Amino acid sequence: MEIELKQLSQILESARQEAAKVIIGQRQIVDMALMAILNRGHILIEGPPGVAKTLLVRTLGAVFNCPSGRIQFTPDLMPTDITGTTVFNLKDQQFSMVKGPIFTTFLLADEINRAPAKTQSALLQCMQERSVTIDRQLHQLDPDFTVFATQNPIEYEGTYPLPEAQKDRFMFKVIMDYPERDDELHLASRMLQQEAPEKILERGSVQPVVPMGTLETIRNILEQITVRPELLAYIVEIVRETRKNPGILVGAGPRATQALVLGTRARAAMEGRDFITPDDVKALAQPVLAHRIILRPEFEIEGLSVAELIERILQQVPVPR
Repeated sequence: MEIELKQLSQILESARQEAAKVIIGQRQIVDMALMAILNRGHILIEGPPGVAKTLLVRTLGAVFNCPSGRIQFTPDLMPTDITGTTVFNLKDQQFSMVKGPIFTTFLLADEINRAPAKTQSALLQCMQERSVTIDRQLHQLDPDFTVFATQNPIEYEGTYPLPEAQKDRFMFKVIMDYPERDDELHLASRMLQQEAPEKILERGSVQPVVPMGTLETIRNILEQITVRPELLAYIVEIVRETRKNPGILVGAGPRATQALVLGTRARAAMEGRDFITPDDVKALAQPVLAHRIILRPEFEIEGLSVAELIERILQQVPVPR
């Protein structure tokens, strides 16, 4: 299937519209998810219960016509509960592998910070290499394997903060907040009819607009989007400034630079452009950098937030013309 650059934005707009049949009032989150998928990235979603985080992953699975799965992370979850294990079959008198829920395309890691570090680490190889080692045997995952991990920002008791190495493997961190009043009213009215989001998804009303096998073609098209040298330098300077700022203890690494470059290309494609702009960089700076930065304790005590610091950096770094 051959797709031209001008057709790509139409395909992505169709994906947005199909997702909007189920996900109400969260267009920015849907856009960020699409950008992550296009770049083989993973996404960390933070939000209160009931804002359709689980529904988002199921809906994207329908849009991309691929399987999706869910793991509810709990303190007693073991790494083998995620990856799978080998068991001895008494009938055949031999060991056979039982695949875990990691063997899917879109995986919802629900409340990932409720599991201890040992269990969280079971995702690291899967996220980075799209493969998993079970009893010393390497098994390949789906090439489009994508993790959507969620965190509840309200309850921290009994949780285990994600280590920096794992957070760095998420391309974006996005905040999925409560819907606006009009969107929530629209949702409430739909619940009285046969148009409830779950019912729409269950009866197959969401049409697959990005068939499996076309994602690689789409990714190749993104390479046609122009990134001018001065904008590339602009991205690098923003990331490097996070390592120099006196209020930051640990700044963003090179993986953040890669995420910004790739993310801006996807954003340009979604808006029908074949070039990126400084606005693309500014729009993605927060979701790319916020989870990769650690503030110095003295600045944190004074009430300074990571978001404010990133905004200051964006104001300090000269914008190319």
